[in-house]
Formats: sequence, C-alpha cells, structure tokens
Amino acid sequence: MPGALGFEGPRRARGRRARGRRAGLQEPSLYTIKAVFILDNDGHRLLAKYYDDTFPSMKEQMAFEKNVFNKTSRTDSEIAFFGGMTIVYKSSIDLFLYVVGSSYENELMLMSVLTCLFESLNHVLRKNVEKRWLLENMDGAFLVVDEIVDGGVILESDPQQVIQKVNFRADDSGLTEHGVAQVLQSAKEQIKWSLLK
Repeated sequence: MPGALGFEGPRRARGRRARGRRAGLQEPSLYTIKAVFILDNDGHRLLAKYYDDTFPSMKEQMAFEKNVFNKTSRTDSEIAFFGGMTIVYKSSIDLFLYVVGSSYENELMLMSVLTCLFESLNHVLRKNVEKRWLLENMDGAFLVVDEIVDGGVILESDPQQVIQKVNFRADDSGLTEHGVAQVLQSAKEQIKWSLLK
C-alpha cells in the first residue's frame, strides 16, 4: 500500500507527469518573477524591473502598471489575478509594492519575495517606507531588488541576508571612493611640499 503513504513507483509518477502535461500544467522553472515595481499612491512608477518580454515596450509596461494599480489600489486583498498573471502586493503609507509572476506561479513564493522586498526596504529606508525616503535612497532600493531577484530568478528571500549583501556592496563602494579621496589628498600634499622646498 505504498500509494497510501504518499510513495509512488516510477511508472505511476511518469503517468502522473504525462497527465499533468496533457492537462496544461507547466514544468517547474527557476524564472518565477516577471516583474517587480513600486508605484506611488497616484499610480506613478517610482521603480520597476521587468524580467521577460511579456511587456517589451515602456508604453506597454506603463499601461500594465496603471491597470494593476486601478484594480488593486482600493482593495484590502494581497493577491490579484490579472491578465494571465498572479500579482502579490502591499501598500505602505504612499507606496504600492508589486511582485508579478505567471498565472501558475505559487502565491506563497511570490509573497515571500514581496515580504523580503518590504522588510529589506524598511531597513534601508530606516523604517520610513514612503515615497520621499525611497526617492532619496533610490540606489539602495535598486540594490535591494537586485539582491532579491536576478533575471527573474529568486536569489534571496531572507531580508537579513539581503541587508548584509546591500551593506557589503555599499561599504565596498564607499571604501573605494574614500580610498581615491585619500590618494588625491596625499598627492596634493606631496605637490605642495615639493613646491615649498
């Protein structure tokens, strides 16, 4: 009675997979995220990254974002199904954060990306997840998105890991700029002393 315990033989598994393909089920893919975008409370784009060619032009992307905003901005739900896609979203003060996947994508997986995005931004923006702070820290926001999703593949869903990587990249670039400034200052002093001699 292996089937009762959740085990199935290879022949039964092959048959189930074949039936699933015939029924229109999709094969699993690493490319789970179609887009991540953040809109203000008027539906205007603040940050957007698209990872496939579902909306190849800026005009199509903006029209999609406007339609999604109109459908989601007045509801208390966190999940929407629109245009053959699964969309999870969250609002915060004057921002709307969206993660878009295909219609067959697991909502919990998409929600884990959204939660990671929100909590990471919450840290980067010093607990001020609102338009003004986002605009002032846009480079940090793009770093957060890039650490979570790359080319539609989920890289990280743990906000602590994302924050560590973002801080490391920020520190790394800060050290480089600081190092260059120190070298220039040292060169200026050497030239000044050589001219005074």
